[in-house]
Amino acid sequence: MLLVCASPVILSYLFYYVLPPSGRTNFGTLILPQRPVPELRLADTTGKPYRFASHLGQWVVLQVDAGACEKACADKLYALRQQRTMTGKERERIDRVWLVTDAATPSAELMRDYEGTFVMRADPAELAALMPVEPGRRLEDYLWVVDPLGNLMMRFPADGEPAKIRKDLSRLLKASRVG
Repeated sequence: MLLVCASPVILSYLFYYVLPPSGRTNFGTLILPQRPVPELRLADTTGKPYRFASHLGQWVVLQVDAGACEKACADKLYALRQQRTMTGKERERIDRVWLVTDAATPSAELMRDYEGTFVMRADPAELAALMPVEPGRRLEDYLWVVDPLGNLMMRFPADGEPAKIRKDLSRLLKASRVG
């Protein structure tokens, strides 16, 4: 009888102290501490200054790439559009932003195919100072998440599994009362 009563306590001790849970439930990498997105010097594709602050109140998923947009870039744009679509009724809470880091102009066909994606030019040096990357990786290797308060808070591998990225985005949207 004593063993039956004590077994829950013994098992809980065993699982908590000897076999602790990993505690990780997200696929993306949290950026700690979160970094407020400063007033980056941004411009739209026509050269007109653009304020990132216009996205406050929305979740933003950022992609950083060259304007020529090779296959890997186009694949990310497609994945970005699909991720937003897969969040269902919550998709209106997410803005897609492509930060172009060179002077190349994205093609009209690409702009048409990914209508609804905000395309802006950004200084790669400013982005590198803001966005932490792992050694041997580049800004272009990730999709970045900015919360509705303007904080850079998470990154995903650009070639990550869409279902896992969608799950994280859905979890963020569900938990958030802002945006």
